[in-house]
Amino acid sequence: MNKLILTAAAIASFHVFAQPAFAQDAQAGEKKAAMCIGCHGIPGYQASFPEVHKVPMISGQNAKYIVASLEAYKKGDRKHPTMDAIAQSLSEQDMADLAAFYEGHGKAPQNAGKPAQPSPEVAELLKKANCASCHGEDYNKPIDPSYPKIAGQHADYLYVALKAYHTSNNRLIGRNNAIMAGMAKLYTLSELKKISKYLASLDGDLRTVPESRFR
Repeated sequence: MNKLILTAAAIASFHVFAQPAFAQDAQAGEKKAAMCIGCHGIPGYQASFPEVHKVPMISGQNAKYIVASLEAYKKGDRKHPTMDAIAQSLSEQDMADLAAFYEGHGKAPQNAGKPAQPSPEVAELLKKANCASCHGEDYNKPIDPSYPKIAGQHADYLYVALKAYHTSNNRLIGRNNAIMAGMAKLYTLSELKKISKYLASLDGDLRTVPESRFR
C-alpha cells in the first residue's frame, strides 16, 4: 500500500510540475540575476523572515526545480513577501533563463564518496516518508529534475522550508504543495530539525558562488 501511495504521489507531482518548455539561455540569465545576487550571492547571508535563517544555496540546483519554485511563489503556492514580489516580476522566459544560469553556476564535479551515514534514529525518520524515493539515495541526484537537490543545503533553511508545510491559512508564510505537506506532517518539528541537520552534513552540488562585487 505504501508503495502504491508513493508511486501515485510521484506521478501526481510530475504533473503538477510539468510546464510548457521555454528555451533556456544561461547567458541571458546571468544578466537577469542582479535581483538574486544580493541574497543568494553572499556566503552565509541570512534572511530575517519568517525567522532568521540562511538563504538557500541555489548555484548547482536543478533548473527545472528552480522554475517550479519561482512559479509556486508567483501563484501563491509558496508564500514569502520578498520572493513573492520577485516572482511576480518575472516572465516564464526570465524564470527559464535564471534557472539555466544557476544550474551551471560554479558547478563542480559531483562527490563520488559514500554519503555520511545517519544515526539509527535519523535513518528511521528518513524511511518514514521514504525521502530517498524522490530525492535520491544520496539526496543529491533526485529521480526527476523537478525535485530539489537537498544534500548539503543549509540546515536552518531546510528546517524552515519543511516547517512551512505545517502552516496553512496564513497569507505571509507557508507552502501548499499537497504531497510535501503530507510528508512533512508525518514529523514533529523536533524531528524535522534532526532530518535537516543530517541532510546539511552531506556532500552535494549546492553552493553559494560570490559575485565579484561582494568579494
